[in-house]
Amino acid sequence: MESLLDMNPVPGYLELESELYMERGVINRVKELRDARGWTQEELAQATGVSRQSINSIERNRYVPSLALALTFARVFGCGTDEIFDLESER
Repeated sequence: MESLLDMNPVPGYLELESELYMERGVINRVKELRDARGWTQEELAQATGVSRQSINSIERNRYVPSLALALTFARVFGCGTDEIFDLESER
């Protein structure tokens, strides 16, 4: 399925898209925050409603969580999403 942006490109959209998805990664503190609470990956998975494998993938930077999941982490850890996730600095 194509989006409306694919069918009717907005001038500058492709340049913006490439800027947003350049090789910058997401840094996350999920493992650090989980360890500070003494939780296992399974306990965090149950608290957030995802699988233990998803927690493992997020902690190993193999998967970037959706906005909804990032907000769930913020609620579970009692802090803002910007305290959990950040973009890598450009080098």
